[in-house]
Amino acid sequence: MAKIVPLAEAVADNVKDGDTVAMEGFTHLIPYAAGHEVIRQGKKDLFLIRMTPDILYDQLIGVGAARGMKFSWGGNPGVGSLHRFRDAVENQWPQPLEIEEHSHAAMANAYEAGAANLPFAVFRGYIGADLPKVNPNIRTVTCPFTGEVLAAVPAIRPDVTIIHALKADRAGNVLLEGIVGVQKEAVLAAKRSIVTVEEIVDELNPPSPNSVVLPSWTVTAVAHVPGGAFPSYAQGYYSRSNAFYIAWDEIARDRDSFTAWIKENVLDARPEDFAKHAQKSGKAV
Repeated sequence: MAKIVPLAEAVADNVKDGDTVAMEGFTHLIPYAAGHEVIRQGKKDLFLIRMTPDILYDQLIGVGAARGMKFSWGGNPGVGSLHRFRDAVENQWPQPLEIEEHSHAAMANAYEAGAANLPFAVFRGYIGADLPKVNPNIRTVTCPFTGEVLAAVPAIRPDVTIIHALKADRAGNVLLEGIVGVQKEAVLAAKRSIVTVEEIVDELNPPSPNSVVLPSWTVTAVAHVPGGAFPSYAQGYYSRSNAFYIAWDEIARDRDSFTAWIKENVLDARPEDFAKHAQKSGKAV
């Protein structure tokens, strides 16, 4: 059953050097505060997994926390490149980065296979695509019933999955609403999981049609971190900071400006600092 603990304790207990780590959230509910705690604790040699790595993974790569990354798209959404990601791939700074690129469909199916405790995912995909030429983990299987040749990729089974959600009750049950990506599957596929939340409540509200409730037994640790998804957004709590995503382009272009930003805003900061961003941003539409 989930334990409700401070974020520092959740990360110390559940993220180990060398782990395979998934931090999911599709535009909405990206777990920035938890990622910053991973950086503060100096976790190293992580193999990162994320369908759409953006600024958070740029930060983790830039501080040298990552040995590799499996992903299906990488960039600063609406702005351009991830400069720390590019620097690692092109110049091996601060260290070389192994990359394994997939399609969105492959990643989603691989998470679902991991959640179902299957060894691989099979789906219709990669027809006419070039990724199989450079990724040996994209293979084919022949359907034993129809003879159709289908794409196959290994299941994703992270050592730990980290997500941000809206609410948890005092028993550790977790509620997500709004745009939901593969958070549910990523948690179910993982050996351990950390969920940061905007609120701890006595009871979860009756779910809306698109809500997801993760039962306490699927979650390892819950941490109360208001604003923990900033600069992404949390539906009903605060809006996405488009200005920050634009500003990041300049911050991350230069190694020195990146390092200075990390020191001021991550290494010398605390999870509690995220709460002020939620208050400034107002309610999301």
